[in-house]
Amino acid sequence: MLCRPRLLFYFFATIVFFGLSTRARAGVHFQPISQEELKMTSEPGAPGAPAIILYREVNRDDYGISNRGGLRLVGNEMAAPASRFEEDYYRIKILTDAGRKYGNIEIPFDTNVGTVSGIMARTIRPDGSIVNFSGQILDKTLVKGRGLEWRAKTFALPEVQAGSIIEYFYTLNFYEGYFYGSRWILNSELFTKRAKFSLKPNHNDYTPVNFRWLEHLPAGSPPVKQDPDNSVHLEVTNVAAFQAEDFMPPENQLKARVEFVYSYESFESDASKFWKKFGKKRNDELESFIGKRGSLDSVVAQIVSPGDTPEAKLLKIYARVQQLPNTSYQTQSAVLAKRHELLATDDVGDQRNQKRKIENAEEIWRQGYGNSKQLNWLYVALTRAAGLETYGVLVSERRNYFFAPQSMQDGELDATAVLAKLDGKDVYVAPGAAFAPFGMLPWDETGVQGLRLDKDGGTWIKTSLPESSSSRIERKADLKLTTDGSLEGKLELTFTGLEALRRRVDQRNHDGASRRKFLEDEVAYSIPAGSEVRLVNEPDWNSSESSLAAVFDMKVPGWATATGNHILVPVGVFGATERNVFEYSTRTYPIYFEFPSEKSDDITIELPSGSQVATLPKPQNHDLHAVGYILSAESVKGELHLSRKLDVNVLEIDPKYYTALRSFYQGVKTADEQQIVLTAGASTAGN
Repeated sequence: MLCRPRLLFYFFATIVFFGLSTRARAGVHFQPISQEELKMTSEPGAPGAPAIILYREVNRDDYGISNRGGLRLVGNEMAAPASRFEEDYYRIKILTDAGRKYGNIEIPFDTNVGTVSGIMARTIRPDGSIVNFSGQILDKTLVKGRGLEWRAKTFALPEVQAGSIIEYFYTLNFYEGYFYGSRWILNSELFTKRAKFSLKPNHNDYTPVNFRWLEHLPAGSPPVKQDPDNSVHLEVTNVAAFQAEDFMPPENQLKARVEFVYSYESFESDASKFWKKFGKKRNDELESFIGKRGSLDSVVAQIVSPGDTPEAKLLKIYARVQQLPNTSYQTQSAVLAKRHELLATDDVGDQRNQKRKIENAEEIWRQGYGNSKQLNWLYVALTRAAGLETYGVLVSERRNYFFAPQSMQDGELDATAVLAKLDGKDVYVAPGAAFAPFGMLPWDETGVQGLRLDKDGGTWIKTSLPESSSSRIERKADLKLTTDGSLEGKLELTFTGLEALRRRVDQRNHDGASRRKFLEDEVAYSIPAGSEVRLVNEPDWNSSESSLAAVFDMKVPGWATATGNHILVPVGVFGATERNVFEYSTRTYPIYFEFPSEKSDDITIELPSGSQVATLPKPQNHDLHAVGYILSAESVKGELHLSRKLDVNVLEIDPKYYTALRSFYQGVKTADEQQIVLTAGASTAGN
């Protein structure tokens, strides 16, 4: 399949507006003003909607100029009109005041895919007069990490009001040298009255490229049509709005869509035959990367000792590979600084000319850094040189889509891992994943199907999924209830497993002030009342250890309330995040948790002098196997001891069990809102 060995970046043509336009190349332009649309006050297909998409158009050209011998992009700059591009147009009717927010436009794009420019937009007032957009366009970072960077062009259209129409169009100009996966995503946040899609597929005059598509459309939808010149088209009407739900699978997995697939190889009718051929090729590439036997023996001798157990060897080599700068996660300056540090400690080579392509593991070691895939494959090479049994594994992340082998889209096996055999057991590791502890993969690579590479074409495996007890949020608080009803004291917050890993990855390129705010906000968000939170230690953000620990001074003013001679103290000090979960009574999509996890609270509260406990809430213990909740409150020598545990040990739950799950979380909310009743002492009663 295409995109490997060439690189694939998925591009989604959605209402989230990828791409921009320098000008209307393929006929995309502002539509004539329609009196019928101006007079529209509602849409029968979307009762009560604040806005609807009147018309949407997507024109994609993957053929481009360069395939016809034209000029190409040089670096990131266009030396001629973009070879491959996509144009998008949107026309939106604002029906109510609540719909005015759709005049604030955000246009995300993948900086690895292409560039955006030349937005053209306007507002049509209810009386039909036009206000062209001439304001400022801002640029902001949305997501950055693991070799990806999503940015957004943002701007606000003028004079948007109920009854007006807004419209804009733009083009995404693709970089040369790559093929990019394409999908038409039909659903958006808004009801779409009419939409047209077209694609001119890639056809290289020098290298044959095969092309096909997969339709995931509602029953009754018109089929995709193909013209004699191979261009494909789809026109749809009355596309329902997509209603997002709490804890749902990736949205684009659920939306109506058409997926396009390119391949240098002929398409197979038998998926197993296709994957065998693919697996053999990728294994040959891995073996070539590992290189000749003995080339890394001297390196391994520096890392492990002859008397080390197999587990000790795996751990030592893992730690050493993870020390190497990782270009998929770090900035260039951080990579160079780390490499300079390593040059002083061992024989990581001083290979100054880095422009040529790295061919094998030995060269990666000499270079002194690599990307995620190169570091994972380097680990395979080093462990095999140490006499250990390890395999390269290709896996598909489940952050945006779920992999389906029958679709034969090899570009969706877009991540790598390593399978190590240890005492007859399979251990999945990823030294190329920054901050990942040994034996743990990034969350979106856990519990997924993968292809273990070997000379026979590979074997399908499923990566390990850690138990909820492996990924914990632990809160240990030593607090004091003051005479004015405030809670104040120390909080020790510890993240383990995937909870720690994801936070380290998210915050890896942020400074100390940003990290401080991130943690303080997380604590404040978990408290169901106004609070004052201050970080007082320096958490270890750079470690691959399983825990990330932070210490805070905290205060919750007015947590307890006085009524006559009694004081009421709620038990759910950190229960805010569960208060508004699964509020709706019905459910359409499966319930999907990113990974099993556990929250554990251990809280001690010193009571005011003279106060006595009159009533304690009943202990709670609710176990639905997939989820569980335990709460207890005790009084010991002038102190309250609160213990709370919330366990989610499942990935996906069928919607038919939603009523039971919703009832469970409503029970959690009710239990967290229970109150301890104190009788006030003399000093307290007067406050």
